[in-house]
Amino acid sequence: MIRVLVTDDDPLVRAGLSLMLGGATQLEVVAEAADGREALAAVQEHRPDVVLMDLRMPVMDGIEATRAITAASDAPKVLVLTTFDADDYVVRALSAGAAGFLLKDTRPPQIVAAIEKVVAGEPMLSPAVTEHLIRRVTEDSTDGRRTSATRLVDTLSARELEVAQAIGHGRSNAEIAADLYMSIATVKAHISRIFTKLDAGNRVQVAITMHEAGRL
Repeated sequence: MIRVLVTDDDPLVRAGLSLMLGGATQLEVVAEAADGREALAAVQEHRPDVVLMDLRMPVMDGIEATRAITAASDAPKVLVLTTFDADDYVVRALSAGAAGFLLKDTRPPQIVAAIEKVVAGEPMLSPAVTEHLIRRVTEDSTDGRRTSATRLVDTLSARELEVAQAIGHGRSNAEIAADLYMSIATVKAHISRIFTKLDAGNRVQVAITMHEAGRL
């Protein structure tokens, strides 16, 4: 069972999501939260696998909550819920560690599939959306950030660099394995090392670093 925490300041949205997710046999909604601070407490108490996170909330917004939640070594995946796409809030949430985002009008089966994907470590964004959002982040990169990104990327082996570039283009583990003629287990091992070397918490952050280093 995948344990899910639903965070939204609208009680009707929380109730609707919980009811919808409760109908999926592979998911269990373990708690609800009305703001970021409640979400932090619920993560500590219930240890969910995935947090569905609204962005604009009182007390503590979704960006600050995402940053705090993903800072832990055993952090759950954070999947942002939004009523708008490619907004600055979404970009900032992805930079803070969110594993992807969904529009609130996404069909229920797609929400369930997205939750399963992020738990499996797969990219949640399509390549086109990923590249658009990454450009939004990297447009404002400073010389210091670009230098730091280049230094980190230079620590990758030739094979790790190929995998990191594939991640930057939004490729799934299965696609990377097929393209580079390696097993999925080997791909996952490379990705684990890439995360460590690039100080990244998710695939979006790997893509950001690769873009800032000029390697995509």
